[in-house]
Amino acid sequence: MSSIRRLLNSRIFFRFLVWWIFFSCFPGLISSAVVTLGSIEMLNTHEWIAKPTVYFVCKGENRTVLPDVTKTGVVYTFKGEESWQPLTELESKKCKRCGFYEEDTIKSDDVYDEWEFCASDFKHPDGKYILFKEKELNVTFRCPKCSSLPAASNTAPEKQEDGNGMHVAVVILISVLISTVTIIALVVVYKYWQKKKRQQDQARFLKLFEEGDEIEDELGLDNVI
Repeated sequence: MSSIRRLLNSRIFFRFLVWWIFFSCFPGLISSAVVTLGSIEMLNTHEWIAKPTVYFVCKGENRTVLPDVTKTGVVYTFKGEESWQPLTELESKKCKRCGFYEEDTIKSDDVYDEWEFCASDFKHPDGKYILFKEKELNVTFRCPKCSSLPAASNTAPEKQEDGNGMHVAVVILISVLISTVTIIALVVVYKYWQKKKRQQDQARFLKLFEEGDEIEDELGLDNVI
């Protein structure tokens, strides 16, 4: 029973290791990434009666109210750990229609800005994206994992240069080769380990069988005497 249990545990560990290597070699397979708000500065307010209520929302999602953002000309910075964070999640191959708005007590809510929010917007090495609209707002978003996602589709995609496309193809090819060689090596090592384990079990069984024969011979001699 103990040998069977060890064999099952080894198979589970082997499968886990293969999946871990696979996703490490292909981080782009992750389907979505979390977006947080790094900072925001309101350059204008549309509410003159009371303190403005500013919120962020993407189409089809719940709004995220920014309770601390109440004054213009002040840069509000955030750690990404606030109770209302994250703002949203961006998928690898689809953009979202998002915007910043201000609640209006009389008419429909005022719009600071609306735009197509894509994972491909985060081109900065630190995973930052700056949104600026004159006389309205200045915002910094953070999404460290967005750069690992495949390029999101936009309504007006930019043309990529041939050199960049070739570079991406080479990187993908190298990743495929490395992952294939690694998986094959793991399979070979695992098969070799299984063979050695089987030989050890057979040797142990034969040893027990021989010891049993010796005991029977000794008992037979004793009976004759």
